[in-house]
Amino acid sequence: MHATRPAPAAAPTLPPTRPTVTELRLSAFKAHRGAAFRLAPVTLFAGASGTGKSSALQAYEALALLGAGATLDSAFPDPAGCVPVRAEADAEGRRGFRIGCTVDGPAGPVRLDLAVQAEPDLRVVGERLTGGDGRTLLTTALRDPGRGTVQAEWHTAGSVPVTRAPLPGDRLGTALLPLRVAGKTEGQRHVLAAAEQVVVALRSVFPCDPQPQRMRAPVAPGDGRLRRGCDNLAEVLHRTRTGCPRRHARLAAVARAGCAGPVKDLDVEELADGTVQAVLGRGTEAGMPVGALGEGELRYLALALVLLTGPGVLAMDPAAEVPHAMQTLTVLADGLDRGLDRRQIRELAGLAAQICADGHIRLVGTVGEAGARAARGRAGVTVVDLNP
Repeated sequence: MHATRPAPAAAPTLPPTRPTVTELRLSAFKAHRGAAFRLAPVTLFAGASGTGKSSALQAYEALALLGAGATLDSAFPDPAGCVPVRAEADAEGRRGFRIGCTVDGPAGPVRLDLAVQAEPDLRVVGERLTGGDGRTLLTTALRDPGRGTVQAEWHTAGSVPVTRAPLPGDRLGTALLPLRVAGKTEGQRHVLAAAEQVVVALRSVFPCDPQPQRMRAPVAPGDGRLRRGCDNLAEVLHRTRTGCPRRHARLAAVARAGCAGPVKDLDVEELADGTVQAVLGRGTEAGMPVGALGEGELRYLALALVLLTGPGVLAMDPAAEVPHAMQTLTVLADGLDRGLDRRQIRELAGLAAQICADGHIRLVGTVGEAGARAARGRAGVTVVDLNP
């Protein structure tokens, strides 16, 4: 009779080594109330028009801007439009909205929750930073509407349990803490680690919306950093072709899978006036300028290029003091499937799942009903259905 061996103990779950936004909360924002969305490496919001797909990405981008130090009016150019549908003003005529996120990383899960007054004046009315143990690390409150500041308290855990000081009412207090906290006590270092984790995750965001009508003309060589609208696609391909041959070859394979007609390679031509244009090699046929592709093909190619590059190639401002290897880039793509056919959507979703599997890049996008049907069932892709 053989003795039964005990089952091996489950390996402990270690926190991510790179700060990552793992949950987006829309407590009261546009069409959303009490909503919380877990974010996977590839997350696609789907649903009919008006279900709040784009609103989710707008809230995420606004948090990213605030994390980078932007003012409220930069992050929310139409604050009244962010107020929940049918929300009534209080006795003083005030209306607002609430959003937040959770960032996992070396400091454990850290929650950021933000309450914003949209009317009559745009300002922060409350912010809370909470550690994984439930301890409040930072809290702010609007004490005097006549002042442009909020009263802040942050955890110290020294001879004085908390530190109190005013912070600007038009910025994210969490983003200002690294400039205000000395880090002399264990409590202060805990607060700093949590705040820096949130800031690094929020700054590592690249909103992407390829504009095919602006991608057709040759462009002048520049710094080789891909812009949000991907209008300088040819310039960036000129850089990747010489600097990243392996990724460039993979991009050519992606073009072969999603563009009509034979595609042998993806080349760049320098024209007589000093500009460059991207060209699809057709094998025995003459090469075709990429600008002659259809709108869906151009968007497909641009989105694939974004996924195959990184912060050093994308026109973004990540935390410079943190090595790229310690950051997770999140690509935001509203209307990911716009103009794409079913085959292109499936190819792009498959590429995203492969690229995002190692944790260096994540994708959060929106798709319509057809795009959701094409993406569902792809391993590594999570589709969040917002239909009621």
